[in-house]
Amino acid sequence: MSQASTASRKVRAAQTRAALLDAARGLFSDRGYLNTKITDITAAAGRSTGSFYEHFAGKEELLQALLTEMEAVIDERMVGLEHPRDHDLTDRDQLRDHIGVAWTVMRQNRPVTLALFQAMVADDPGTGRAWRDLREQTGTIREHLEYLVERGHQLPGDPEFIAAAMGAMLVTLNYAVLTPPGGEDDQRVIDTLTDLLLHGLTGPASRSATVDHAPDPRPTRS
Repeated sequence: MSQASTASRKVRAAQTRAALLDAARGLFSDRGYLNTKITDITAAAGRSTGSFYEHFAGKEELLQALLTEMEAVIDERMVGLEHPRDHDLTDRDQLRDHIGVAWTVMRQNRPVTLALFQAMVADDPGTGRAWRDLREQTGTIREHLEYLVERGHQLPGDPEFIAAAMGAMLVTLNYAVLTPPGGEDDQRVIDTLTDLLLHGLTGPASRSATVDHAPDPRPTRS
């Protein structure tokens, strides 16, 4: 086979793979991951079912390919940006920034994030997949919460559990909120979640009136 023929075959293969991924994004957004069949994807892409299996072992592998593409885009945006663990999430602006970034990424990649959510909840709970996924997705938040604990701040629970709960709230709302991404409603969601979580981390406003009577949680120096 000539080099030209080999190159042409590779181009066609790349085009087929891209077409299958694009078709899957659209169908996952319209129908959901669970209701989309492989034959639906190939029909929407204008490709044969056999061509699908030349690129993916199944729908789950295709979803992982979409996730890899999404993560690559995020990594490109983060190049050169440092993200130290010493963020104070009891500061409203810092907390809002983190929620805003997470929400924006999910909304901009909603077909993929919806599919990941559906695949996760469709798994047998006994596999532990949902917990593993939430832990992996919220590792950065967990580190920030651990930083607060190291500073002597009392959290309402274990940092890992709180981070996972925050992640669960975000991914579930992303699934439930139907408004288009990038609109005014997104800012309302971000502000509402920020204030809800902020008071969960710092305590109610009235706490300041009784704080003098509470023991200081910070370790004392001898």
